[in-house]
Amino acid sequence: MAEILTPIAEQILAERATTAETLLEVRDLRKVYGSGAAERAVLGNVNLLVKEGEMIAVVGPSGSGKSTFLHLLAALDTPTSGAVYFRSKALQTLEEKPLADYRNRSVGFVWQRHHLLPDFTAEENVAMPVLLHGGRSSEAVEAAAGWLGEVGLAGKGKQRAGELSGGEQQRVAIARALVNGPALLLADEPTGDLDEQNSEAVFDLMQRLHRTHRLTSILATHNRALAQRCDRILSLEHGALKLLESHPVAQNVH
Repeated sequence: MAEILTPIAEQILAERATTAETLLEVRDLRKVYGSGAAERAVLGNVNLLVKEGEMIAVVGPSGSGKSTFLHLLAALDTPTSGAVYFRSKALQTLEEKPLADYRNRSVGFVWQRHHLLPDFTAEENVAMPVLLHGGRSSEAVEAAAGWLGEVGLAGKGKQRAGELSGGEQQRVAIARALVNGPALLLADEPTGDLDEQNSEAVFDLMQRLHRTHRLTSILATHNRALAQRCDRILSLEHGALKLLESHPVAQNVH
């Protein structure tokens, strides 16, 4: 059930949003594919400031560049021009190791299709980012078990990912994205492959984790009802990113 915030709670959240530090900044970001007559600008001089603790929805038609935008924020792709700054550092200036650390430690990414390894257990899938960062096996298993509990799958750790339901697989994917304690969570249509009931449940979970772990979250979605529950709704269309709505204090907490 949704819990309506009291006026005092609304005031506290509003003051926190006002004083929050900038976590992410996008300056004149441009991404072009092709060249000459075949050139297509997916992003054209996009600018954005994201404060710590914000939850932002990016909406727009299929093919408008939402996935490309998130990939650039995650340093999974490089811009044609412009820059992405994380805590005042330009990602494009980072050497290979600091950039890999950014992808592995500072950012968690959830895809529409979970990209789990189906023959590995849920626990093994969640533990993998810890191991890739050089963590010990015991540390990785402990962290994975803790996060599976956080997403409501405490009893499913030893099951193969391929044996889980779609909603459970997406919960595992969320746990995997957060196991290294990132500050920034990026999600590309995280409920796009789920039915309405599971979509609501997964978004409720993401919103709860966003609040309890003080994340900054940016998600691309076609679901306007879920987007309405974010602090800001941005529209990406024809290469331009525009503010549609702003809800600096979320009205409902789940």
